[in-house]
Amino acid sequence: MSDRDLSRRRFLQASSVAVAAAAVPTAAAADGDGWAVAETPVDSSLYDVEHTTAGAYAVGTGGVVIERTPRGWRKVLDGGPTGNGNNLYGSDVTDDGKRLWFVGSSGAIGEYDVETGSLNSHSAPMDVTNNFNDVAVTGEAGEANVYVAGDSGKVYYSFENGETGSWNYVTPGSGSAINAIDCYDDRKGHIVDGNKSVFHTGDGETWDKIGLADANVNFYGVDSHGPADVWISGGGGMIFHWNGTEWVPADTGDAGLRDIEVTDAGDAGQVVGGGGKTYAYEDQWVRESTPVGQNLKAVARGEVDIAVGAGGTVLER
Repeated sequence: MSDRDLSRRRFLQASSVAVAAAAVPTAAAADGDGWAVAETPVDSSLYDVEHTTAGAYAVGTGGVVIERTPRGWRKVLDGGPTGNGNNLYGSDVTDDGKRLWFVGSSGAIGEYDVETGSLNSHSAPMDVTNNFNDVAVTGEAGEANVYVAGDSGKVYYSFENGETGSWNYVTPGSGSAINAIDCYDDRKGHIVDGNKSVFHTGDGETWDKIGLADANVNFYGVDSHGPADVWISGGGGMIFHWNGTEWVPADTGDAGLRDIEVTDAGDAGQVVGGGGKTYAYEDQWVRESTPVGQNLKAVARGEVDIAVGAGGTVLER
């Protein structure tokens, strides 16, 4: 296990306990698998969610950022990092949990200090105003390596916390949109693109294709744990796991699975997708019941599991 995995795991354990201690009221009782609907101040799509030292944050349509507090979810930002109302599609948190990074349409990139509430915009790096689908960060607050997945098939990256002039880019594949990115260590991680391809980097600059032949579905989510340990979620209810020797597929049904999170040990996980579908992993993927039918876009596991999606939907467990 990498030093980054260890530091992030310690942060997640500490922050999740703190969040769990502050019981947040929900709008509906939990169903048979423990998922409950939480009230939120928004009614438009939420696309990603993260745990931080200050609790959980979700990002979405119109540049909204909402925060989970002891009194429930509240809006902390509207309009995105530039104030132009660009949708926010992806987010990630620094290894110490103190900075929330998010990206979205028209080149939007923001760095939000969850402890002070200050916002720094890194939008339009290299004057690029394409849509950004996802972001991964490694390192601590103020010293992060930042990787942005572009709709034009490029990965934009900065090893200097997104400072002006520090950005560069690479096109790993054919130019198809990069849908998701995740890093397991400094300058090491995986991406998936719209050409049904998976790429790995060991230096943050060069990317090698590692699959996936004959998948026949689109890839939407990636959870990266090491060069020989990566999980992919995609269309048609498909999940794929690279174990260093082969890709192991799992077919959960027909829902498009938008996001996936699995533990470092690979003994538990969660995937979410269309129609309110969620599946839990313990040796195999098992369908869970949820009290909603809205499409789910992202999931964050912790002491409190959180899934977000269309119509401002937030599920908690």
